[in-house]
Amino acid sequence: MGSNPLQLLIAIQKAFNHVPDDAICRVASALGLPISRILGDVEFYSFLSREPLGTYSVLMSDSITDWMLGSRELFLRLCGNLGVSPGVTRCDGLATVGKTSCTGMCDQGPALLVNGIAVANLTDERIDAISRLMEKQIPPVAWPDEYFRVESNIRRRGWLFQDWQGPILEGEVLLQEMTDAGLRGRGGAGFPTAKKWASCRDAPGSERYVVCNADEGEPGTFKDRVLLQHCAGRLFEGMALCARTVGAKRGFLYVRGEYRYLEAHLEAQLAARRDADFEIELHWGAGAYICGEESALLESIEGKRGIPRVRPPFPVTFGLHGMPTVVDNVETFCAAAAIAAGGGSEFRSLGTAGSCGTKLLSVSGDCARPGIYEYSFGVSVSQILEDCGAGNVLAVQVGGAAGSCLDASEFGRKICFEDLPTSGSVMVFDRTRDMREAALNFSRFFAHESCGFCTPCRVGTGILAQAMERISEGRGTEEDITEIGDLGGILKASHCGLGQSANRAVRDMLRKFPEHFEGGVN
Repeated sequence: MGSNPLQLLIAIQKAFNHVPDDAICRVASALGLPISRILGDVEFYSFLSREPLGTYSVLMSDSITDWMLGSRELFLRLCGNLGVSPGVTRCDGLATVGKTSCTGMCDQGPALLVNGIAVANLTDERIDAISRLMEKQIPPVAWPDEYFRVESNIRRRGWLFQDWQGPILEGEVLLQEMTDAGLRGRGGAGFPTAKKWASCRDAPGSERYVVCNADEGEPGTFKDRVLLQHCAGRLFEGMALCARTVGAKRGFLYVRGEYRYLEAHLEAQLAARRDADFEIELHWGAGAYICGEESALLESIEGKRGIPRVRPPFPVTFGLHGMPTVVDNVETFCAAAAIAAGGGSEFRSLGTAGSCGTKLLSVSGDCARPGIYEYSFGVSVSQILEDCGAGNVLAVQVGGAAGSCLDASEFGRKICFEDLPTSGSVMVFDRTRDMREAALNFSRFFAHESCGFCTPCRVGTGILAQAMERISEGRGTEEDITEIGDLGGILKASHCGLGQSANRAVRDMLRKFPEHFEGGVN
């Protein structure tokens, strides 16, 4: 935690159920920072609050997959049981019940966070039982263990989950092996990993850093959660290999705040792998989707609001504290460690010409077997649907809310950089679904998660959400439909990818499923 203002504020929030004004002043004074800087952090991160929250602070997941499983009805049931209005702390201070964009439990929803810890597989009965426990003021540590059980649901294992035990390659030999294997970043953009590491190593600077991005806030994505649970040792080995390659002495694992239940496990894994030459520090997010963008994540590690930087320069030359920095995600570091331990040849033999190796997919929605699937690149969407037990499928959303919506004519498309690049989210919608619901959910998501820095995104996402709300309620007009299409040009001028992609899925749904929207337009 040290002198990092965000981590201090998270600890204060946990201790007092809010961040008191005097604490803001004390943190600012202790760190020699303006009060406005600390206040800006509190107001930016949704898990921080200046107003006291209840003894039980509850956040229900508001993702589309949770909607599909009945989360909205369960949310109202919980509020009714406790006699609270959404987002308002009960007068006796017992509870506050609100919503959060996604808990990363899409394969076992509906889910909520209670005092930051996940409770999955919610039902009417479980909501009622939780309500009674709160009324009796029984602390969550005394609740039934089964409430906090999080399943991994690994449905299909491949190359990455093998136990590679060969001699460990390092330095130039490892860079060449990763180049020959064709390892590209698994976050969706697909930048060659060896090239990134080499660029950081060769960039001028007195220090270097290695950062792992485990802030998978994209709705429908939960593969990093599973890797953190099952492959943390390999992740830390991958980070250490990178550090030895580029000459870094410090590293950071940035984990989304929704995964706080993993803290003890991750700390234990780190303690077992202490390296005198390379120190890894856990850094927790605090409810900001934008921090999944690598430059916003670096700003957050520096204790500031997660506002994306102007690029170039890129992190490999001007990253954390202005020094050369490698930022890769969990899956990429795990893959690098596996290649270093002897997996390079098999990795290279898998996939397609432009997309070597395998990809982890988080599959959720209308399917019999939601969970984690590992495939060689080049797998078709139709194969994924068959394997996960999805029938009567209307649409598939690939890449989360920021991705592409496919109709049945496109299920032959392939998951690979040449066709459908993705960070790993696959959400299935069967023919009982109304795509207006998905479009409404995604538009609200972007309006809520916009950092507000630039006008095109701040205003454009708000206009998009308002138009979709009118259409969803049957009050839409042809002008709303036209406006949604025209917003693409405005949003493209956004400062970062959040705004630039905010209109993509809704536009896809309007074009491919127009009959679903006709009833909402007068």
